[in-house]
Amino acid sequence: MAEITAAMVKDLRERTGAGMMDCKKALVATNGDMEKAIDFLREKGLAAAAKKSGRITAEGLVESYIHGGGKIGVLVEVNCETDFVAKTDEFKTLVRDIAMQIAAARPEYVSKEEVPEAVIAKEKDILAAQAANEGKPEKIIQKMVEGRIEKFYKEICLLEQPFIKDSDKTVKQLITEKIATIGENISVRRFVRYELGEGLEKRKDDFAAEVMAQVQK
Repeated sequence: MAEITAAMVKDLRERTGAGMMDCKKALVATNGDMEKAIDFLREKGLAAAAKKSGRITAEGLVESYIHGGGKIGVLVEVNCETDFVAKTDEFKTLVRDIAMQIAAARPEYVSKEEVPEAVIAKEKDILAAQAANEGKPEKIIQKMVEGRIEKFYKEICLLEQPFIKDSDKTVKQLITEKIATIGENISVRRFVRYELGEGLEKRKDDFAAEVMAQVQK
């Protein structure tokens, strides 16, 4: 068994933000392997986050984000469990990032569960017709449709979209990680997005691309 020193515990705490005792337990469990200890804490945190997902979130923030001198505007409500957490910089940053995500990626719904059945049915009909036009046999069209409908969800559902600052994770995964580090349940309740001239017959600049460029600077 490797010796677990105070310096190792301190290093792990600085790298993960976890408590001292949790860091020591992780190092003991992984025989002093720092990288495995980080994975151990992350897995433990995500498991704890899953348990918190049913908790009531009645506090939080309504955040506004205006881009391009008033060309795109977003209002989003993100909830947490306590007013204390709602006032923390970490939570405020998360809400701000979600507002920017909405501005850049144009989601239409928060989650898959919000998408009306009629919208899903229509999209499946379109996807089935596309697959048929590609000459795909009937027996595999249904599997293709199910696969493509998941891509459709990633386009229109906020939680399923790749996070604009780290495309290796979805917005849902981002929130789950924050639940693990903050220690409270967090949920996106609702949002609205306005784009200047949307729906009007006029030339439209790619404002979403502008937002993405700004985020990636």
